[in-house]
Amino acid sequence: MALRMWASSTANALKLSTACRPHFSPLARCFSSGVVVVDGLKYANSHEWVKHEGDVATVGITDHAQDHLGEVVFVDLPDVGGSVAKATGFGAVESVKATSDINSPISGEIVEVNSKLSETPGLINSSPYEDGWMIKVKPSSPSELESLMGAKEYTKFCEEEDASH
Repeated sequence: MALRMWASSTANALKLSTACRPHFSPLARCFSSGVVVVDGLKYANSHEWVKHEGDVATVGITDHAQDHLGEVVFVDLPDVGGSVAKATGFGAVESVKATSDINSPISGEIVEVNSKLSETPGLINSSPYEDGWMIKVKPSSPSELESLMGAKEYTKFCEEEDASH
């Protein structure tokens, strides 16, 4: 709670908006803190999102996660051709506040890595659901997607998590 108040007061001092950022998608929803959750994506309770299209799934961290991390200054991502396993780490995000492991919400082979993040890690802050994606995976068990949360469930999860802190 103190962290949220500090972030809000800092944003006010810097004349930044803490309101919902609807530019993410017309299918975006906001919860009370102004954090964006996008309909049509799947969400892990470790705050990663998945967008499954055809035989490829794009993975990144949520707006809620980047909001709590603060300004991202470095991203460590795996190599193309490697594999990820559900609920295990595949990289890390370093911010001005902390370093956080990134867990994969699904298992599979890494087919693409967002190389833009090595030069511009702040894309995770400015565009977590679009330009700030991290890896693309060919899922080995597409049924794992069924165990992830939808937008409404994830919004409720985040609100409850924030209320408990």
